[in-house]
Amino acid sequence: MGQFDSFAALLDYPVYVVTATTGGEHAGCLVGFAGQCSIQPLRFAVWISKANRTYAVASRSPVLVVHLLPTRRHDLAELFGGRTGDDVDKFAVAAWEAGPYGVPVLAGALAWFAGRVLDRADWGDHVGFLLEPIDTEAASSGSPLTFQDVKDIDAGHPA
Repeated sequence: MGQFDSFAALLDYPVYVVTATTGGEHAGCLVGFAGQCSIQPLRFAVWISKANRTYAVASRSPVLVVHLLPTRRHDLAELFGGRTGDDVDKFAVAAWEAGPYGVPVLAGALAWFAGRVLDRADWGDHVGFLLEPIDTEAASSGSPLTFQDVKDIDAGHPA
């Protein structure tokens, strides 16, 4: 594992905030494991830690919203990655509006898409959610917040 850690330390990729809702309960967390996994049909996968409160809500939510944050929104990454929904109502602090199926869409995102959950796969300490994009909004330009930008955030719910 130690040698792989040195490999992983060199990686830099976008991080995302994933939001979910079910039964009027909202949840969201910072996610580093995600990416497009098919072109035709269009598919995207996100992996959510089982330790997160968001996982419990996402596992019952038919739709998830995946947000790309701009580099200037480290504060949102800190809120959704460094705080746990067990202790703080993140949606009382962050500006948002109800998106598709009532799932929160965060104000200030560089881009977001709502995805219908097609499948879930347990791959260890994270569960993969296979999403079919159903709605999206994106800025015309900008740079997303990346893994290297948020390495200073201590996980609100460490695995």
